[in-house]
Amino acid sequence: MMTRFSIACVVVCVAAFLTMLVPARSEVATASGGRDDVRIGLVFDVGGRGDKSFNDSAYAGLDRARREFGVTVEMIEPSGAEDREAAMRLFAARGFDLVLGVGFIFSTDIEVVAGAFPNTSFACVDYAPSSDRELPSNLAGLVFREEEGAFLVGAVAGLVTKTKAVGFVGGMNVPLIRKFEAGYRAGVGHVCSECRVLSAFAGTTPEAFRDPAKGEALATSQYSAGADVVFHASGSTGLGVFEAARDMRAWAIGVDSDQYDEMPGSVLTSMVKRVDVVVYETIRDVLGARFVGGVHVFGVKEGAIGYVNEGPHAEMIPVEVRDKVDGIRDGIREGDIAVGAAMGR
Repeated sequence: MMTRFSIACVVVCVAAFLTMLVPARSEVATASGGRDDVRIGLVFDVGGRGDKSFNDSAYAGLDRARREFGVTVEMIEPSGAEDREAAMRLFAARGFDLVLGVGFIFSTDIEVVAGAFPNTSFACVDYAPSSDRELPSNLAGLVFREEEGAFLVGAVAGLVTKTKAVGFVGGMNVPLIRKFEAGYRAGVGHVCSECRVLSAFAGTTPEAFRDPAKGEALATSQYSAGADVVFHASGSTGLGVFEAARDMRAWAIGVDSDQYDEMPGSVLTSMVKRVDVVVYETIRDVLGARFVGGVHVFGVKEGAIGYVNEGPHAEMIPVEVRDKVDGIRDGIREGDIAVGAAMGR
């Protein structure tokens, strides 16, 4: 039997735990006529806000929804793996209308939490099912055909390389990042059969997505081995790739967002993955009572995958290269080019 003292201790411990999970950044909409009664909670992936890539793109979509719809938004940056599920449970227990997990690492945890809170809508960016069982009806798995974007920037690399050697630096060695690698290899091979692709991964844990020093070392090794273009899919680890590109006077290719500003003059282009649009549209669906669970897939055809091919940040791509790669993009959109088949799937 619990004494008053032991009950008090439990209460204090729970309160302390919840305090640790207070959102790192919380914003409340003040727009006139807004829907501030609708609350959206977002839990960031490894690297958190400020990664200039995946997480920042998710934030952009959340912030756009806050500004345009007047919803209330809160964000949590977990300090470790054990905090992901707790953060999502915290939002759900507080009655939030939509809880978003950003990253494939959330997949198993979000399935569990969605099952425990059937009246809350959940969405997972880069959802990777833990089994073949059907998703809870209140969980939307948001999946991208990243291989299509990697194919496009692979074609860019294969067309601009002078050494016939290009590189790839991945973050965590997992199926999702290997999909980037495979698409990139296929894109290079599509335009340059004699080109070779050097490849390396920063690690086998989530920390591999936030290790710029490792990214710089891996990219420097590839440049030293003859690569003159390196594409990264490694979160903030890629910032080290850009450092190496600058120091070695070579090209780098960014990922997820336009990363030109991270190293002007060295970032040739970036694969663009519109996490911002998908997050925004998911929130819009919740507001319009159109939210549907299940797996939703986005690629070139849906306008969710592409590469930086216009404006000042694409000026270093030769016009003839841009025209050819734009034609490849159109072929993917129309179904004339099957990236999966080119990857050997």
